[in-house]
Amino acid sequence: MRKLPPLHALRAFEAAARHLHFARAADELGLTPTAISHQVRQLEAILGVELFCRFPRPVRLSPAGEKLFPVLRTALDQIAGTIDQLTVTAPEAPLRLSVTMAFASRWLMPRLPRLREEMGLNITVEAADLPADLHASDIDMAIRYAAEPDGQADWHRLFADAIIPVCAPDLVKTAPPLAPDEVLSLPLLEYRWKTASSNAPSWGRWRAHAGATAPLPAAAQSFSEEIHAIDAAVSGQGAALASQHLVADLLKAGELVQLSDIALPGLTYWAVFLPTHPHKDRLEHLLGWLRA
Repeated sequence: MRKLPPLHALRAFEAAARHLHFARAADELGLTPTAISHQVRQLEAILGVELFCRFPRPVRLSPAGEKLFPVLRTALDQIAGTIDQLTVTAPEAPLRLSVTMAFASRWLMPRLPRLREEMGLNITVEAADLPADLHASDIDMAIRYAAEPDGQADWHRLFADAIIPVCAPDLVKTAPPLAPDEVLSLPLLEYRWKTASSNAPSWGRWRAHAGATAPLPAAAQSFSEEIHAIDAAVSGQGAALASQHLVADLLKAGELVQLSDIALPGLTYWAVFLPTHPHKDRLEHLLGWLRA
C-alpha cells in the first residue's frame, strides 16, 4: 500500500515551489495565501523536513524541497495529461499556441492559411508578451525568444535571430547598403525592450557595433511595442532596428529595405512544450513544420 501525503498538500507545495511565491500559488489554486502556507506546513510536518527556506526573503526551496519538486511536478503533469486523454473526445481539439504579439502579427499570421492547409491542424493563437506558464495553463506550445532554455520544459530551437536596420524604400535617396553615419542621419525609431537586458537592441548599441563616428541623434519617435516601430517604418516615419525574421516578408515584398549588413546579434526563437503533453505527437508534427 502506497503511503502518500494528502493530495491537496502536494498540489499546494508544487504550485508554491513553481512560483516561489505563496500568493501566486494561491491565485492559481483558488485559495488564500494562508491556506497555501498551512497546507505546506502540514506536508512538512508529515515528511519531517522543511521544504522552503523562508528567511531571509525571498522564499526559496530547501535541499529537500529541491529534491521533491521536480518529481512531483512531473507526476502531476503526467496525471493531468492522462486525464486529458481520457476526457477529450474530439481528436482535433485546437492546439493553443502562445506567441508574442509581434511574432503573431508579422510571422505567424501570414503563414496560418498554409499551416492549416499543409498540416490539417486547428490552431488557437494566444498573443501576449508575458510568457505562458505551461504547467498552470491550457497552453499547448509557446514560442519563446530567449538566449538559452530555462529548464522548465522541453525547449526546441527554431531559428537564431539578428537585429537589422530597416526603413521604407522612399526614405533613402541611394540604394543600400548605407554607411553607418548615413543610417544614423535618418529619423530613428526606437521601442522598449520587453526584458531588462544590457543586450537590448538600441541605436546606441548599433552605433558602437558599426563603428559610426557621427553623434547619436535623439529618436524621432519612441514606442512601447516592437510591432508599432515596424509599422511606423513601413509608413515611412523613420528607420527601425527589427528582428530579421519579423521583417523578412516585408523585405521580400519591397515594403522595407535593409539599410546595412551590420546587424546586432539577436536571441533565439524556441518552441517550448511539456515532455508529458498528451498530444506530444501533434506538437512534434507542428514543430517540424515551424522549422521548415
